[in-house]
Amino acid sequence: MKRYRFLAGLLPVFALLFFASCQKDDKFDNNPDLNLSFSADTVFFDTVFTTVGSSTRVFMIYNPSDNKVNVSSVRLARGSSSPFRMNIDGIAATEIRDLEIAGKDSLFVFVKVTIDPNQANAPLIQNDSIVFTTNGNIQDVKLVAWGQDAYFYRNGIIGSDYVFTPEKPHVIYGYLIVDSLYTLSVEAGARVHLHSGAILMVYRDATIKVNGTRENPVIFEGDRLEDYYRDIPGQWGRIWLYAGSINNEFNYAVIRNGEVGIHADTTGNSPNPTLRISNSLIYNMSKTGILGQGTTIEAANCVIGNCGARSLALTLGGRYDFRHCTIGNFWNKSFRRETALVLNNYYIDFTGAVQLRPLEQAYFGNCAIYGEKNEEITFDQHSSGGVFNYRFENCLLKTEANIEDAEKFPGSLKNQNPWFRDPYQALYQPDTLVSSLINKGNAGVLNGSFINLQEDIDGRLRTADTAPDIGAYEFSEENRKK
Repeated sequence: MKRYRFLAGLLPVFALLFFASCQKDDKFDNNPDLNLSFSADTVFFDTVFTTVGSSTRVFMIYNPSDNKVNVSSVRLARGSSSPFRMNIDGIAATEIRDLEIAGKDSLFVFVKVTIDPNQANAPLIQNDSIVFTTNGNIQDVKLVAWGQDAYFYRNGIIGSDYVFTPEKPHVIYGYLIVDSLYTLSVEAGARVHLHSGAILMVYRDATIKVNGTRENPVIFEGDRLEDYYRDIPGQWGRIWLYAGSINNEFNYAVIRNGEVGIHADTTGNSPNPTLRISNSLIYNMSKTGILGQGTTIEAANCVIGNCGARSLALTLGGRYDFRHCTIGNFWNKSFRRETALVLNNYYIDFTGAVQLRPLEQAYFGNCAIYGEKNEEITFDQHSSGGVFNYRFENCLLKTEANIEDAEKFPGSLKNQNPWFRDPYQALYQPDTLVSSLINKGNAGVLNGSFINLQEDIDGRLRTADTAPDIGAYEFSEENRKK
């Protein structure tokens, strides 16, 4: 009898505990600062499809609160136009409302993507995100899938000699590093696409050889193929020839729409230049076309133009030889503060001390350095002096500087109209016979280059008339505006 009385006395206690438990389950955490947790911030679908196909990935949502939460909306940002589909807790939709997650509990999210890799007009990379709204707080998980049949490289290291062939595009997501002692060769006609912020780095004692031809140049550009992105700068990071990389060569390359075209860092132990670049176009970069830092560069028959900061920046000293190059800047995407060309022989270290670096040589022969500003050349020699050697031979210069020094500026012209075809579109061919470029070059500049400069970037003879034209192009009636 006592036992039954004891059990009867416990019934109210059990009821109270049960009621309290039910109350906890019914209580929502409405804190606007509450953040859900996810097993991944980005979900990659990095299978390269060869036929129309699909792939599924899984990630998890975690509720860190002791109480349950109501996720008022979970949706695909691109909605019904997205190639992605999601399924949460058995519900498949492009948007799910009022999703409840118990305290300290989690849910699986299944994401599926369907891709037609042979759709030529599709982006090389498909992007979307799943957006979560909880107590007014918005979070997202990014979705990334390869959108065409291509070679994809995501945060990779090339640990052997490797070749980029032309039959399919090569797409870099994140970074791709050519490791020490190895060479990346890029064959004629290859297309290299870099995602937003992506970097192709050539590490110490490594090499890149870009072997384009006039008929089949190598293209470096962003991975958005829609017409809207055709001339949008800043779509990718840079090609970085890291300090100590060696014997890098670019021939017939087109590098466009990134942040920095080529960043050539400090010279290593090789007796050869860090970079030799010829017959190449670098334009529409949001920052700099070529950035040289205490290195050695030789360039011939190149156009470097229309960049948000400098077209060509030769800084921290070094040795430079540019022949028959057009260095122009008619940037019209935003206000530009800096000049087309910058020469510099120092830097300020982390302690605030000035460190001089000798500019052993900055030679420009038969080059056009021109733009829309009154001054397009910055001579940034430190006030304390230091080695600062430069020479402009038979060049056309847009400058307010005095160029009467025959040792520094032999045969050079100042502020005369080059009559470019359409410089705002990086078309730097002389467009009329009254152009100040025509027959104003020095034939002696053609000698001593690492390539044959008898022909211009388009293959036209420079020696067929009185004298070579200044810049990368020889005048031709074919280049006149239609």
